[in-house]
Amino acid sequence: MIIDIDKIPKEGLSMSRDFEFLNIDLVEENAVFLAPTHADVVVRRVGEEIWIKGTLTARLRFVCSRCLSPFEFPVDASFDLVYLPEDLDMMKDELQEEDVDSGFYRDNQIDLHEVILEQLNLTFPLKPLCSEDCEGICAVCGQIRRGGRCACVGKEEDPRLRKLKNLLRDKR
Repeated sequence: MIIDIDKIPKEGLSMSRDFEFLNIDLVEENAVFLAPTHADVVVRRVGEEIWIKGTLTARLRFVCSRCLSPFEFPVDASFDLVYLPEDLDMMKDELQEEDVDSGFYRDNQIDLHEVILEQLNLTFPLKPLCSEDCEGICAVCGQIRRGGRCACVGKEEDPRLRKLKNLLRDKR
């Protein structure tokens, strides 16, 4: 959905709609949409600046980085953005601190579809986990270790390292 900057009314533009994205558009390669992304957005023009404020909700399925189990990842996020004309960016020799939080538009248009996709991708965790206390997969048997240890017996201690372990314990 393209927003024409010149056609934004003085009171602003409000919209509430669903956005359809492809799974390959997401930065998380194993993410799958369970429902369309919904966004409520208000777009205002203040001089050359375009202010975009809104919320977005989505339901996705991720794969846990530790146990490789699929899990549902709900998104409920808000955003508050400022866009400036691209030619203002070109005129500056160096980036100012306040420019870091600004985006830029060109040809008096902003693609709202791209804005929502960017904000959705920013909500994703660096390492998706089904739960904070996920223990992952047992290195011996390959079973998911939930609610305690699996039935596998851990490796026995190497007897050659026993003296080193005792030495380190004595130094404490």
